[in-house]
Amino acid sequence: MKLQAKILSGFLILAAMLACAGMLSIHELRSIGSSVNRLLNDNYRSVNAAKTMLEALEMENSGVLLALSGKWQQGHESIAAGDRMFQQAFETARNNLTVPGEGECVAAIASAYGEYKRLWTRALEERGGEPPLDRYFRDFHDKLAAARRSVDALMKLNEESLYVTASSLHSRANRAIMPGIVAIVSSLVFVRIFNYFINYYVSRPIIGLTREV
Repeated sequence: MKLQAKILSGFLILAAMLACAGMLSIHELRSIGSSVNRLLNDNYRSVNAAKTMLEALEMENSGVLLALSGKWQQGHESIAAGDRMFQQAFETARNNLTVPGEGECVAAIASAYGEYKRLWTRALEERGGEPPLDRYFRDFHDKLAAARRSVDALMKLNEESLYVTASSLHSRANRAIMPGIVAIVSSLVFVRIFNYFINYYVSRPIIGLTREV
């Protein structure tokens, strides 16, 4: 092999090492980007829907208390607004089942909220009866608490998934850095070895030949 080809092959090997490291890093970074997108589109959407459902339950609870205390019109308006808010958030959660066990949580929410809704629907139709606080704590309080617990379970499930995904992204970011570090260290070692062979097979013979001449 000619001297020019030997030197060129050394630089080609160095370039190939750096190119492989760059491609590996780009692949990992693109994978991290897609994971971040999934994290925002899936888990955060469900968490936000759960928070909206909790706010809707609070609005409905206020409406129930107003209705039971005799302010039927204000109570009906608050309950209707809360129900619309809850239904919209529930549809978002039901159409975004991306975590194992999320379907069971959504089914539990539908069941618990259905029982709670039947109570305040009947209360609005009856408009009267036993004292408001007695009726509230006898009927509504437990059903409302069950609905809240089911929504909290959905939120907790997605928050745990967020944490797991974030931890995975941290480790994958470290893996994305590693090919670059390995390539830099390998390049330095290769340059030292390549420099040694150049000195041994090229520089020293030329220097020796110059001295002899």
